[in-house]
Amino acid sequence: MTEVERLRAASSRSGLSARNRFAGTVSKVEIDGLLAQVEIVVEPTRVIALVTREAIDELGLKPGMAATALVKSTSVMVER
Repeated sequence: MTEVERLRAASSRSGLSARNRFAGTVSKVEIDGLLAQVEIVVEPTRVIALVTREAIDELGLKPGMAATALVKSTSVMVER
């Protein structure tokens, strides 16, 4: 089974339909009240997400651990 097939199978089992997945390493977690900012280094770039503090606690996210950013969007704008 290829990596893509494995990820799609995992999505089906979890009920998630997001197909854009970026595996990386958590480099920063900043909690501010009920929200948190998580930075995941996905070589050669990084993904920054705003999530709930509850999500941070549930996932146990900490700098240095492996994580995958799942991205689902109906529109992506690129600016130069």
